[in-house]
Amino acid sequence: MTTYRWRIVVLLFVATTINYLDRQVISLLKPTLETVFNWTETDYSHIVMAFQAAYAFSYVVFGRLIDTIGTKMGYAIAVSVWSIAAMMHGLATSTFGFGVYRALLGLGEGGNFPAAIKTVAEWFPRKERALATGIFNSGTNIGAVVAPILVPWVLGAYGWQMAFVLTGLVGFIWLVFWWMSYENPQRHKKLSSEELVYITSDAESTTGESIPWLNLLKYRQTWAFVLGKLFTDPVWWFFLFWLPSYFASSFNLDLKKPSLPLIFVYTAATLGSVGGGYLSGYFIRRGWTINRSRKTAMLLYALCIVPIVLTRYATSIWEVVGLLSLAVAAHQAWSANLFTLVSDMFPKNAVSSVVGLGGMAGSLGGLAFPIVVGALLDTYKAQGDITIGYNYLFLLCGSAYILAWLCIHFFAPKLKPVESIER
Repeated sequence: MTTYRWRIVVLLFVATTINYLDRQVISLLKPTLETVFNWTETDYSHIVMAFQAAYAFSYVVFGRLIDTIGTKMGYAIAVSVWSIAAMMHGLATSTFGFGVYRALLGLGEGGNFPAAIKTVAEWFPRKERALATGIFNSGTNIGAVVAPILVPWVLGAYGWQMAFVLTGLVGFIWLVFWWMSYENPQRHKKLSSEELVYITSDAESTTGESIPWLNLLKYRQTWAFVLGKLFTDPVWWFFLFWLPSYFASSFNLDLKKPSLPLIFVYTAATLGSVGGGYLSGYFIRRGWTINRSRKTAMLLYALCIVPIVLTRYATSIWEVVGLLSLAVAAHQAWSANLFTLVSDMFPKNAVSSVVGLGGMAGSLGGLAFPIVVGALLDTYKAQGDITIGYNYLFLLCGSAYILAWLCIHFFAPKLKPVESIER
């Protein structure tokens, strides 16, 4: 048996890494851009919201598009759009311009996860999907690890404009490898017959017309995924866009230099993503049901995020790094399993559309949360202690996952697969 399917995961991992590298650049340049453009925390939150609104819309559009035209072409379109948008940030001359280019970036980047999750559903049996998802999803953290090393160096050597341009160019290199390497398993010339039999061992249908996403809203399983994303995605957006400035304001971290605390935090997230995907698969191999395996793992991860509320009592930056590392690792482990629930419950020709709906919900939550973040931080910044604002935000983050787990269990108590869906 060959292992060609893992080469596909490598492509997904690299694309996800580029996706998060491109979106992370602005958070690391935030102190510089605040000086250049006189941004307040509210100004920055509006730029983040422009990205989130476009990202939410893009999730639904690409979810439907990828189920219609296929993964290969859909993914290529998404990467092309977001790479061009990333480079265009270097042309911005105003806060409004940044908002426009962030929106365009969001329109492209929303295609990454619908395409990647559908690819995993096409290329892996159920018992390996959480692990495969965890591996490619760890690219979200590798991008966040690479950015604190790469961006300050480019900023110092070439200026903030080139930081956007150079990171945007990387996506076009990936496109070449994607177009040369990817095809549906049933038509792939390099795939052995033994591996194809293994991939299709779950006897799931890989054919059928794409399904209108409005029809998917009739099912409780859809709402289990949608609410899971709605309550927890905003926490990850907060970690991604505000952690650098949190360390800068609370611990005087110099973001113009490679940031070791940020590297530690996002490296922990990488380990959580892969390890979290492995754990539920291990339970399945031990004979547990999919329902028991996924939910036990996800409950453990939800509980691991609760200690983030203790950051208010930390007395050193490394105590905070430890708490945040545990939280982001648990989030990525949670995310790997949450995405896998879609292919556990839905036929393959509906996976991308359901992921699109959930991604839209998560992005809308991420659109609303910056309003709270910006208001809290500006209020306590004006009072001379912005750290208090962060303490309240960590309290909200720590409780979100328990609520999300309860919603998933209520709407999909047994993770029962949807056998047929009306078109």
